Amino acid sequence: MEKSLKRMATMQRLQTTGLSLFYEKGYYNTSIDDILKRLSLSKGAFYYHFDSKEDYFIQIIENLVVRKIYGMLIEPIEGHEHTLDLITNCFENALETAVHNELDYGFVLNNFVNEFNGRNEHIMKHLNEVLKVWEVTLVSAIQRGKFNGHIDRHVDAEGVAIYLMSAFMGIRTLMVETAPSARKYRFMSQLRYYFKSLEPRATSQYDS
Repeated sequence: MEKSLKRMATMQRLQTTGLSLFYEKGYYNTSIDDILKRLSLSKGAFYYHFDSKEDYFIQIIENLVVRKIYGMLIEPIEGHEHTLDLITNCFENALETAVHNELDYGFVLNNFVNEFNGRNEHIMKHLNEVLKVWEVTLVSAIQRGKFNGHIDRHVDAEGVAIYLMSAFMGIRTLMVETAPSARKYRFMSQLRYYFKSLEPRATSQYDS
């Protein structure tokens, strides 16, 4: 039991440190030697835990990136309150965290998707699975909002989900090093304005 807990703690440390390094420098700009130096590991010790650099990165996606995206962008919108309020608060909190991040290199998932797209199909499969879960969660939340009468019944849930994902990833890129607080404020103002357009329209006797 003690050995198992110690191994789990070691893996957590190795993966957390690795995610920080890959986030900062990118996967292809990070060598095995960079990893060993940051982890204070010998090459033998590294390969005892991981089959390869790619295996190491995939374990980081599955254990840390998935958890990070779930906690930041998925779990907060799974409630049954007003859907648009949930998404607004979710984006507000996620962007506010970025504003106060002194070492902000952008949205971690977006950075990796851009880096691996067209270069590594195996890793892209794992990243796309994370994106798909986020998209499905947004679609479900919007559909729930339509059912509950918070969102107009004619709204294209899939279209809104894709738009919101694209908008979030875009603003996170624009916030890096350039007036993040001001850009966050303007983005959230426009998001609220957009959400107003999704609310149910006043019906008349001529509506079907």
